[in-house]
Amino acid sequence: LEEKGDKREIGGEAVWTLSTAKPGNGVEQLRDNNTETYWQSDGPQPHLVNIQFHKKVGIQEICIYCDFKHDESYTPSKISIRAGTHFHGLQE
Repeated sequence: LEEKGDKREIGGEAVWTLSTAKPGNGVEQLRDNNTETYWQSDGPQPHLVNIQFHKKVGIQEICIYCDFKHDESYTPSKISIRAGTHFHGLQE
């Protein structure tokens, strides 16, 4: 786990799934800490990233890197973050 002060990266403890992805632009590219690689959706909206932990965890901060200058057509105009204890009970 990557630790920075009192924060640590816990994404590796979760199962990540995407609603759609172009070949070679999936979860691995989304999570590889390389700003030159990225997730690229492929299909109708909404485009979803589902992060599911095996046990209940507390999350204090979420970081999302977007680069409008690099690719404005794939930069989101709206981001919604929902959390809950099961898929149908998620709240924004």
